[in-house]
Amino acid sequence: MTLWVFGYGSLMWNPGFEVREKVIATLPGYHRSFCMRSIHHRGTDENPGLVLALDEDEHATCQGVAFAVADGSEEATMDYLRERELISSAYLEKFLEIRLADGRHVEAVTYVVDPEHVQYCGGLPLEEQAEIIARAHGGRGPNDEYLYNTASHLGELGIHDTDLEWLTARVRAASA
Repeated sequence: MTLWVFGYGSLMWNPGFEVREKVIATLPGYHRSFCMRSIHHRGTDENPGLVLALDEDEHATCQGVAFAVADGSEEATMDYLRERELISSAYLEKFLEIRLADGRHVEAVTYVVDPEHVQYCGGLPLEEQAEIIARAHGGRGPNDEYLYNTASHLGELGIHDTDLEWLTARVRAASA
C-alpha cells in the first residue's frame, strides 16, 4: 500500500524524503493558516514568529501537494517526518482522506495543529500576523522568508491563497 503525505507549507518545496509521485491535492475540513507560534524555526521564546498549520474548519478546504513515498522508504519517511514535524508537539499526526487533482481519493499522513497547545494562536487578525512575520527570526532564518517561499511555491503550482497573497504584499510593503 502506498504511503501518501499531504504538504501545505514547507513540505511542498522541501519534502526531505524520496518521492515516487507528486500531485496537487485538496484536503477538506481544514485551512492553511499562520496559527502556530514558532519558537524554534522562525522565531524565539522572546520573539515568537508564526508558521503555517492546518486549522480545522468544517467549511474549509486546503489545496496543497500530495506525495507518494518511494517504495521501500516508508518507515524512514515516517521517522523523518516525526522528527521534523513533531518537534514541539504542537502538531498532531493524522491520516486524513484527500482528493488528488486526477480524482483519486487517498489517505495521507497530515500534520494538523493541536488547538489545545500553548503555541496555537488561531484567529489572529491578518495585520497582526503581518507585523509578527515582518520582525521574527529563528533558527531556520527570517519569518518573512518562510512566508515568501510558501507564497512563491503556491503561485508556481497554480494554488491561490488570498490570505497568503495579502500577507506577502503587506510584509513586503512593511520591509520597504
